[in-house]
Amino acid sequence: MAANCMGVEPLPVKPGSPTKPVPGYDVKILSESGEPRGSNAEGAVTVRLPLPPGTLATLWQADDRFVESYMTAFPGYYTTGDGGYVDEDGYLFVMGRVDDVINVAGHRLSTGALEEVVASHADVAECAVIGVPDEIKGQVPFGLVVLKAGAERDPSDVGAELVEMVRSRIGAFACYRETRVVERLPKTRSGKILRGTMRAIAAGREYGVPSTIDDPAVLDEIELVVRGTQRAPL
Repeated sequence: MAANCMGVEPLPVKPGSPTKPVPGYDVKILSESGEPRGSNAEGAVTVRLPLPPGTLATLWQADDRFVESYMTAFPGYYTTGDGGYVDEDGYLFVMGRVDDVINVAGHRLSTGALEEVVASHADVAECAVIGVPDEIKGQVPFGLVVLKAGAERDPSDVGAELVEMVRSRIGAFACYRETRVVERLPKTRSGKILRGTMRAIAAGREYGVPSTIDDPAVLDEIELVVRGTQRAPL
């Protein structure tokens, strides 16, 4: 739906953006109430109907589920399930799935935005931010990071630096205060981080081991890190 289409010349690249919507896809950013959002304002990434001919016609033998999943939330629009924004130059930025949003004392925060800050740390190779239950605030963000090879840092120092980075770029209301350094993150064999499974672990819900997981043993490691953490009231 978005790409740097090769025409007369390529468009300038902006890190983190797939560039602009492809011709034929009328990408719109909508608020929860379905109102269009302005430049740089986050919301649901949708495509105004009609879609290009032959595009995303239905789900195999599940027409009703297709309509319910993608055409119901915002009538007249195809719902991608992603959250993001379009900047002043028309570049699309996808910040993550809309279910990757945590509610911290009434503030809805995109984990994608938090991960963008955490990943910019010089010693962080990859990361995942999930929402964990909190008795006072409902949820608080919890960061899991893998350090770059050769980064011999005290994990508490890295955590303190990340707290300051999130506070500076997003705000103190994010309540980002906990980071744990891990050897690896749970992934599918294609390299997708299993954030949903980690959220289930953090919430104490039953979860199944995805058939696509690269190494099931990593879930035990994550469970020890997440459930073994005692969180004081913030």
